[in-house]
Amino acid sequence: MARRSRFTKKPETRRYRVNRQIRIREVRLVDHEGNQHGVVPTEDARRMADEAGLDLVEVSPNADPPVCRIMDWGKFQYEQRKKSKGAGTRSAASRLKEVRVRPTIDPHDLKYRLESGRKFLEAGHKVLVVCVFRGRQLDHKELGLNVMREVADTLSDISKVETPPKLMGRRMTMLLGHK
Repeated sequence: MARRSRFTKKPETRRYRVNRQIRIREVRLVDHEGNQHGVVPTEDARRMADEAGLDLVEVSPNADPPVCRIMDWGKFQYEQRKKSKGAGTRSAASRLKEVRVRPTIDPHDLKYRLESGRKFLEAGHKVLVVCVFRGRQLDHKELGLNVMREVADTLSDISKVETPPKLMGRRMTMLLGHK
């Protein structure tokens, strides 16, 4: 099995030939409106693209004759990059937002965090409410539980509790999902 040197390039993604890079006599032409013109000389196809103020792009080089399309090359490249970025499925982590509270949180601070949580839920995200205990606060778990209940009650009009509050180490977590 042949090994690739570490200095060789990785195989490139699909490359398209554009305008003067297309050096074949005849192409199968599709214009910018999607109309097929059949097999035409490449020079005529380039001229039609110039008249439309667009580019001639070879979209299927392996066909006989190759298929070329009249389109805006810059816009096409942009859409291809956008597709390749969005090709991976959106992970749940990107839609999970976190709101941190404390067992002895000030009412005004809690109100501010609830507003953030409401915005996240309205945007369709899930909200992980985390109550962090410090020092001896862990002896009074009921304070953290009360804060969690208050958060769930306040946001109950827009959310539902998917995972009830549970204590893991010094953190109590609860997951809220959009109704």
